[in-house]
Amino acid sequence: MEKAVTDKFDFKKSYPELYAPKSGDFALVEVPALQYLAYDGHGDPNTSKEYQGALECLYPTAYAVKFASKKDLGRDFTVGPLEGLWRAADMDAFIRGDKDSWDWTMLVAQPPWITPGLVSDTVAAVARKKNPPGLDRVRLVTIEEGTSAQILYIGAYDAEGPVLERLHHQWMPAHALTFNGDHHEIYLSDPRRTAVHKLRTVLRQPVRPLGPSA
Repeated sequence: MEKAVTDKFDFKKSYPELYAPKSGDFALVEVPALQYLAYDGHGDPNTSKEYQGALECLYPTAYAVKFASKKDLGRDFTVGPLEGLWRAADMDAFIRGDKDSWDWTMLVAQPPWITPGLVSDTVAAVARKKNPPGLDRVRLVTIEEGTSAQILYIGAYDAEGPVLERLHHQWMPAHALTFNGDHHEIYLSDPRRTAVHKLRTVLRQPVRPLGPSA
């Protein structure tokens, strides 16, 4: 028997400063511990088969988790936008657009009541129906970024370089801050339905104060 459904959880409503920020300059936000479906990979997202495989695993799992939560727990939620953690040995690789050197973790945020057991059962159910290659790489993780510099960027993904250069070499030094985690992007627009110059992306960088060890 399906359980009665409570109000639908929506990340944009629960965390508006993180998932529905207003346009403007860089600002500091406090990011609490949140959990995500995650899939690790490497290389240029525009050409990497591994990246396409990540999406083909994450999206079916994310929607299956949503339906399982609604049916079995009576708790519905809006599937969050695609997110990505991006890292490189040289942070200027993001400014240069040196995408072949990037490591990444693609993410879809999950409500706090989603458990590793539910995800494991859901992955098994997806495997019985579709079983895309790499499905066993999907996992549930908790990430706490803490203090982060963030901006709502509007435009093409490939044109982010100047914004990140300003963040890394002007804004952060001016505020006596340095890197404290992976570069994080939240893709608020569907690139299949949105003009390139109107794409809305949250660009986020966890930071910490400069100090003797920086």
